[in-house]
Amino acid sequence: MIRQPIVSVLGHVDHGKTTLLDKIRGTSVAKKEAGAITQHIGATEVPIEAIYRICGNLIKKKFKIPGLLFIDTPGHEAFTTLRARGGALADIAVLVIDINEGIMPQTIESINILKRYRTPFVIAANKIDLIYGWKNADNMPFILAIQKQKEEVQQAIDEKIYGIVEKLYELGFSSERYDRIADFTQNVAIIPMSAKKGIGIADLLLVLVGLAQRFLEKNLHTEDGPGEGTVLEVKEERGLGKTIDVILYSGTIRKGDTIVVGSTDEPIVTKIKAILKPKPLDEMRDPRDRFLSVDEVHAAAGIKIAAPNLERALAGSPVLVANENLDDALRRVRKETGIHIEIQEEGIIIKADALGSLEALAYELKQEGIPIKMADIGDISKRDIVNAQTIGNPLYRVILGFNVKILPDAENEAEKIKIFTNNVVYKLIEDYEEWAQEKERELEAEKRMDITFPGKFKILPEYIFRLSKPAIVGVRVLGGRIRVGQRILRDDGRVVGRIKSIRKGDNNITEAIMGEEVAIAIDGVTVGRQIKAGETYYIDIPEEHAKKLFKMNLKYEDKEVLEEIARIKRGEKPFWGL
Repeated sequence: MIRQPIVSVLGHVDHGKTTLLDKIRGTSVAKKEAGAITQHIGATEVPIEAIYRICGNLIKKKFKIPGLLFIDTPGHEAFTTLRARGGALADIAVLVIDINEGIMPQTIESINILKRYRTPFVIAANKIDLIYGWKNADNMPFILAIQKQKEEVQQAIDEKIYGIVEKLYELGFSSERYDRIADFTQNVAIIPMSAKKGIGIADLLLVLVGLAQRFLEKNLHTEDGPGEGTVLEVKEERGLGKTIDVILYSGTIRKGDTIVVGSTDEPIVTKIKAILKPKPLDEMRDPRDRFLSVDEVHAAAGIKIAAPNLERALAGSPVLVANENLDDALRRVRKETGIHIEIQEEGIIIKADALGSLEALAYELKQEGIPIKMADIGDISKRDIVNAQTIGNPLYRVILGFNVKILPDAENEAEKIKIFTNNVVYKLIEDYEEWAQEKERELEAEKRMDITFPGKFKILPEYIFRLSKPAIVGVRVLGGRIRVGQRILRDDGRVVGRIKSIRKGDNNITEAIMGEEVAIAIDGVTVGRQIKAGETYYIDIPEEHAKKLFKMNLKYEDKEVLEEIARIKRGEKPFWGL
């Protein structure tokens, strides 16, 4: 038996994912406020008869597949949640791109996830009706609608498509408008369309069923064995209590079956009280009609399961029918629900809403060379903050939260460490890296404040204000920096006097840097004796400080002054600073 392919719809926010499915279904989920059932991940069955009706004369032959099962996602989160045996659950994906905006950050993130899971995909280049000069062609296939357009409109569409083609090429994919492709195994198909006006819907469905029939058929064979699925969401439903929305991707599931469901700790073993299924062309998360109560379901399908003890069920975890082999099902669920992420002794803490999301975040962090100390599912708690505070390296005293909240008990503690939350992995990592670079600069500056830094200055002969007690002279800083409290080194190796104060104009300052001219007061010297006008002097650096400075990434000019000081010191101590 051949099951329907599972089609995941991904894309940047507001690029038209739900509107596209609304047009196929004849629904208006995109226009509704959130109702009794939370708007999140949706599933819709589109039977092959509906595809024949929408495509009309574009379809020249009959297909073996029974239809398509669309998964509608808020961005890309569902794709990482939809896991089957550790891989991607979707057989094929539709990446929706606003043709006028092009590829956006969430689009890139979706492409990276598709690439990682090696999932074939097509691109729905949406909102062509907003291109200037577009002539109305509602509900027409693109291949016919484009013929009605003026030449300049056709050129504008091609220019926008080739902007997408160019960006995809940079990301490692060859692509082309679908009607110009000779080999679909070598190119990603781009289908121009308008979800709002119904233009190009037929073309998209034709490409999807054609690709599924030709290239995926061997993956779509399903046996009438024990059902296997993935939890999309855990929801409270009136009259049913806690339920799980599930994508059944293999086998058969029946009312009364014993199932094993992944949870936050030990797997849940429970018995199905009811299976609810949306009608064909209806939407799982916000159906027009009541769910159908059914006794059994064959893959692939989106279903709602009511059963006892589902409170701890985990989005992204497996659901296995285990009527005959409970031990095997428990072992498999434990294995698939375990967090298999490489942990380091020193690193950041990461939290995510689902197992797949956590793995996706960990994968991207590893690509960036960012170590992970702890990884867990759920909102950010006070305990997470306490754990982060114990991390030694201040650059890792951080929590990254993907699609999670900071719990009330943690809000008062949140200022003690750095917390980043976002629902885009790409942006989450980018924000952390920007902060880490700035923090590193701050730490480096603090370290330099504690260490006596190299400095070199010249006494200006025309600016001798007082000869002694203290001597006050004008100087030009020739290299490095000078600070209040530092001792002065002559080029013969003798240490003389200490900088008591530094004045610039009418202001007392603590530090002067290369190029500045300032007045300094020096204790313990007399001008003309220990120091002389017109001569050059250095800052005396303790040897332990010098050893640290030689290991630091100093500017060329600062390093040059350090080398000069080292040469003076090594006159008496050959291995000084080494």
